[in-house]
Amino acid sequence: MTNPSLKLLLFSDLHANAQAAEALARRAPNFDIVIGAGDFGNAQRDLRVTIDVLKLIDRPTILVAGNNESVDELRDACRGWPSATVLHGNSVEISGVTFFGLGGGVPVTPFGEWSYDLMEEQAGSLLAACPMRSVLISHSPPKGVVDVSSQGKSLGSTAVRDAIVRTSPLLVVCGHIHACAGRQEMLGETPVVNAGPSGVEWEHNRS
Repeated sequence: MTNPSLKLLLFSDLHANAQAAEALARRAPNFDIVIGAGDFGNAQRDLRVTIDVLKLIDRPTILVAGNNESVDELRDACRGWPSATVLHGNSVEISGVTFFGLGGGVPVTPFGEWSYDLMEEQAGSLLAACPMRSVLISHSPPKGVVDVSSQGKSLGSTAVRDAIVRTSPLLVVCGHIHACAGRQEMLGETPVVNAGPSGVEWEHNRS
């Protein structure tokens, strides 16, 4: 008889912190699936500082790019890591659950050319493929949910919010806004977790 629940380890925004990556890699064997919601490096640098540590994880691992690395850079860094899947506008099914991913900063950040960002319209086009009742992994949080900066500004994405309202995900995993790291809120019936670098344990009941 299969276990009706899945144990997930959620994290984001390591920003080249090798010690945080090592702590996650040590915890990973206790989980069924590991999810990383972007920003593994800093400003298109030092991506491998954390990825090379995370490659020790042999549990199925799902990653999306942040705004500090592009999708192509993340996929290149993950070569030789057979348990890892990088998603961007597409999905993967693991243990009977569909996971859909969207990388990048949405909306466009003020950080300049190095930042890997999407306009809301671009994000909306990619999110159009998000299936109903999936686990949505987005580097950027939805507008108005775990998205308030240290300056008190709501910086989330309207496209991500619209996709959640439309598809009612089982869970949303995000990051990007450091002031909300480790927090979770509800959007309708969907829990939204801004995971942060310390990692959040989540039990998903499949029944």
